[in-house]
Amino acid sequence: MVKKKSKNARKERTKAKRIAHSLPAQEDKHELKISAIEEGTVIDHIPTDATFKVVEILHLGQHNGIVSIATNLQSRKIGRKGIVKVAQKNLTQEEVNKIAVVAPDATVNIIKNFHVREKIKVKSPDVVDNVIKCSNPACITNNEQLNTKFYVVKKDPLKVKCHYCERVMGKEDIGIV
Repeated sequence: MVKKKSKNARKERTKAKRIAHSLPAQEDKHELKISAIEEGTVIDHIPTDATFKVVEILHLGQHNGIVSIATNLQSRKIGRKGIVKVAQKNLTQEEVNKIAVVAPDATVNIIKNFHVREKIKVKSPDVVDNVIKCSNPACITNNEQLNTKFYVVKKDPLKVKCHYCERVMGKEDIGIV
């Protein structure tokens, strides 16, 4: 005669086992860590809405080195910020000028041998050459091969005026060439 197992014995057998997960220490939960880069550039203090514009300006989709992008990070200076780390890339002055248009409070850090060797605070230029695209479809720069030129009317919030058609554009209207 085969003994039937009791209902309780069957329940115990099918019960899921509890697995203990090792959790990081409390202080580690609130801090995002991104790997350090040996050589390259870190752009910090980017407004969150401009983080991916910086990525576009630097053409990082085609970059072969390590690229780390973080956005909506806590910042004491600007509330929320973005950071872009790019290994094996040194920025040109033209790229820094373009970044200054979309992120006027950004900081560019030059990294050598895992250490910050130079820290550059970007500055919004008074004249922006061949960086911004005019939003006026009738502007000559949108209809002929001509470099764009804008005058900075106001730095915060950013307002620029087209040299050719005199259209005034705010930050929301600005497109990068």
